[in-house]
This record gives sequence, structure tokens and C-alpha cells, in this order.
Amino acid sequence: MNLSQFPRRRYTEGQTPLEFLPRLSKELGGPNIWIKRDDMLGLAAGGNKTRKLEFLLADAMAKGADTLITCGAVQSNHARLTLAAACKEGFPCHLVIEERVPGSYKTDATGNNFLFHLMGAASYTVVPGGSNTMEAMEKVAEKVRQQGRKPYIIPGGGSNEVGTLGYVACAEEIMAQAFDKGLKIDYVVCTSGSGGTHAGLAVGFWGNNTKIPVIGINISRPTETQRPIICKDAKATAARFGLDFPEEIVENVEGYVGPGYSLSSPEMVEAVKLMAQTEAILLDPVYTGKSFAGLIGLIRQGRFKQGENVVFIHTGGSPALYHYKDYFAE
Repeated sequence: MNLSQFPRRRYTEGQTPLEFLPRLSKELGGPNIWIKRDDMLGLAAGGNKTRKLEFLLADAMAKGADTLITCGAVQSNHARLTLAAACKEGFPCHLVIEERVPGSYKTDATGNNFLFHLMGAASYTVVPGGSNTMEAMEKVAEKVRQQGRKPYIIPGGGSNEVGTLGYVACAEEIMAQAFDKGLKIDYVVCTSGSGGTHAGLAVGFWGNNTKIPVIGINISRPTETQRPIICKDAKATAARFGLDFPEEIVENVEGYVGPGYSLSSPEMVEAVKLMAQTEAILLDPVYTGKSFAGLIGLIRQGRFKQGENVVFIHTGGSPALYHYKDYFAE
């Protein structure tokens, strides 16, 4: 797949590690677990959105934009990294914050919210959960235009046919690393949230004829609403290469959201603690903690065979741990 046809900025030097997790694999007694360390991507504290922003910022700059606008939840990793990319490029960045859990937005909150202020977001617009965030961003964009600037709106999670290219690129990076290591990958497991990571990996592995299944663990929605989001994004992304993506290969696993988006669950707490205490790798409670809980669940259900190699995509988000520390109180 020819990614060089698309403009791209680079915010990470080299590749992120693809690591074997021996102690965790032994503890769970299932397949060999590998981890793709996209928590170590560039920009402030890293995370998967950095890959998407490489293509999104290049697109914004090609279109003559000079201001970014995006949206996210109160502890949004995407908002943090979009703001970081804006700082790197010298753009103002306006944030629309969706309060998905009533009463959860606090101006003095720690975690990602602290980083929003540290990096100097140009403005904050807080809207209730379930709001039309695109409409809210358009209102901000109109104010920006009235100031004589040219805004570029980035959807939640950076998940559209431009941002998703970042995870087509990640799939190709993983394939190159696996070749260097002599590693046969049997499955890839990732978080399925706004959808760009899941869709991009699915397109990347399918489009390069690897036949590696990508399993997305839902962290906010049931499969009946999540899977169509992934299929739509994957088809739009594949179409940029002139390809017709087969929707039937998209797999979503539900049952790990817990009581709701960003709310604690026993499975998430177990997963975060287990990863920290066996491999000294920090997961976050909103995304990777729940998706890794899903991988643990699949292992315990016997989905994978002994000796198979499963790659878990670490999409970052550890700054949120400090905001949600009460979830891990003994």
C-alpha cells in the first residue's frame, strides 16, 4: 500500500518497540503476548493519536489552515495530543470538551486536563454528554474565521479517512518488525473506541495480504453500534488506495465497558495492576485497561492456542491514571 502518496508530518523518531512480555504470558498461561508500545510515540506523553495527527496536520497545512479545533471527553488523550501537535507547529488549538459523565468536568482536574492548561489551549467549550460535537466545533470555527484565521476541524479521536492512515502505517511498521524478529503474528488486539486505530490496522493488515485478524475490544459502545463505525471508516480509508474493504473481516468484542465509558470495572483494575506488576508497563483506566481486560477474557475463554503470538496495541493514555487514581484504592 503506497502511503507515500499522502502528505505526512513526523512527530516520532524511528519505530515504537514491539516487545515480548514473558512474565505476563507465563502468568496468564495462554499465548505468547507481545505489545506494540505506541504509548512511546512522540508529542506530550505519547499515544496512538500521534500517528493520526501526522497525516491530519499535514492535510491541515496543505489546505492553508492556521488553527486547530477538536473535541474529546474530559480526560481526552486525543485533545492532549492535538494540542501538543498544534504547539509543535505554532498553531492555536481550541478544545470542545464533552462531559460524558455528568459533573465530571473540573477546571482544576489533574491528568490530561492539567496538560491542556500547561500547553495553553486557546479556548475551552464544555458541552453535555451526547451533544453534537461537530456542530459545537463548527460554532467555534465560525468565531475563528471572524478573527481572520483559517480553522481546521479534527473529529473526535482523529478518526476519519485521513487520520486512519496513521494506523495503516502502523500495520506496515509491525509487519517490518515481525520480519526482522522472525515472528509469525497470529492475532492483533486493540482498543475499539472512536475507531481509527481499529479500522486502520484492519485495512493495513488486509491490504498487505497478511491474513492477520484484528480484534477490537469495545470500550464505549455495544457491537451493534460500534462495528458499523469501524466498517465505515475502514471502507473510506481503503477507498483512498482504490480498494474495496471487506466488512465481514471486522471483529468487535463487547462485555468490557463495565458500567459505562470511563467508569471503573473490576476487570479493568485487574488488567492495569497485572500489566504494571508483571511488566512495569502503565495502562490507562479508560481505554487500554479495558481493552487489555478484553484480551485477558479471551485468553481465559480459550480463544488462543498455546504457542500462538498475540500482539496487543498499547495506545497510550497513562496521564489519565493520575486523575483516576481512586479507582485503584485498596
